[in-house]
Amino acid sequence: MRVLLIEDYPPLQKALARGLREEGFAVDATGDGNEGLWYATGNDYDVIVLDLMLPGLDGLSLLRKLRAAGKQTHVLILTARDTLADRVKGLDLGADDYLVKPFAFEELLARVRALVRRKYQGKNPCIEIDALRIDTAARRVFLGDEEVRLTAREYALLEYLARRSGQTVSRSEIWEHVYDFQSSASSNVVDVYIGYLRKKLHRDDHSVLIHTIRGMGYMLGGQQ
Repeated sequence: MRVLLIEDYPPLQKALARGLREEGFAVDATGDGNEGLWYATGNDYDVIVLDLMLPGLDGLSLLRKLRAAGKQTHVLILTARDTLADRVKGLDLGADDYLVKPFAFEELLARVRALVRRKYQGKNPCIEIDALRIDTAARRVFLGDEEVRLTAREYALLEYLARRSGQTVSRSEIWEHVYDFQSSASSNVVDVYIGYLRKKLHRDDHSVLIHTIRGMGYMLGGQQ
């Protein structure tokens, strides 16, 4: 999944971006409010992690402009402002969750995962498609009783396809959700990773399929 991190304190921004990437998220990061608004309105993110004390444009003004532009991206406010009035104002302006500094990274990660599930209308952290089971909390994949070992990038691609099971997902949509602006991957990388997944998910006794929808993209499960 793709996350936009808007945090102006460089050590924290760097640590959070690294931690989220290690968990398989594609991350774009900025410490400037105006640049953050540009990122947020110009791209399709699964979650935005938003600090309030930002140069250029403060977080609440950014959130207000984001919602006024019609963007429905889930927003997790991350701030040192811990009064009841601050929390109420942030939520009333359209934030989906609010986490006060200092915090544990594990809690932030759990809240981000919860917002991703909410976006794709899933309450259960486990996704099951035929014999395939994906534990999105533990980031583990099983085919029948056998665990399938995936790289972080392979897992990110599989989870995104699984959250849209039965739907045709275009290459551009995959690219937008699985890769960030810093990615130097070539244009055919989506097809390459689809090939990797097909090999790892192939079993003679199971029929979990990634269909190629010619000229359109890919579909996990469902019928072509």
